[in-house]
Amino acid sequence: MPLDTLVWDYWAWFILGVLLVVVEIFAPSSFFLWLGVAAGVVGGISFFLPDIGWPVQIGLFAVLSIVAVLIGRRVFVPNKQATDHPKLNRRGEQYIGRHFTLEAPIVNGVGWVRIGDSRWRVLGPDMPSGSVVEVTSVDSSNLVVAPVTR
Repeated sequence: MPLDTLVWDYWAWFILGVLLVVVEIFAPSSFFLWLGVAAGVVGGISFFLPDIGWPVQIGLFAVLSIVAVLIGRRVFVPNKQATDHPKLNRRGEQYIGRHFTLEAPIVNGVGWVRIGDSRWRVLGPDMPSGSVVEVTSVDSSNLVVAPVTR
């Protein structure tokens, strides 16, 4: 079938739009949603202007996709509300500046402390168990510690 006889009916754009919205449901990023909106708009345009060719429709989809993503990202920004618990979901950062006693010695830069009912891996200079350490930072899920001098 030669490409000049290829017909992209409006329903194909509507189906593509629905499929992209379904992808957005399973991979929420608010990116595929805007592509789906662009496909729906192209479907509406090709419904009212059935004589536009598929190259124009694809070009229109590309332009509308870029515009929709840019507008969507600008208008629908995530709601970043100020909170009195900014480190609520970053538990390790809550311990910066606090002192703890080593449960296991730090050997080759790695040891353990017990905080509440949790056992945390710590990184720092070699020290015997029972030493008091201060959490200075967090590296992934590890607490970085330094010895406390009294």
